[in-house]
Amino acid sequence: MDRITVTQSRCKQCGLCVANCKQEALSFSAAFTEAGYRPVQVDDAKCIKCGICYIVCPDRVFRIDGAVDKKAAGAQAASA
Repeated sequence: MDRITVTQSRCKQCGLCVANCKQEALSFSAAFTEAGYRPVQVDDAKCIKCGICYIVCPDRVFRIDGAVDKKAAGAQAASA
């Protein structure tokens, strides 16, 4: 099953993923990280695992497990 994993400790609340998510599946948590940022969180009911968040994130916050979308899978493989 496809799944988006978020490493919240890497998130610096830049907002690129939230702004680019066409499904509006991303938002910022109410809780803060140790660094003082409100990390991104994924609404699994809205997320279609398109990989846009993975592509636009400068801090490698997202990991896509079992990616079906070829663009997302290719982008993930290229950066590994």
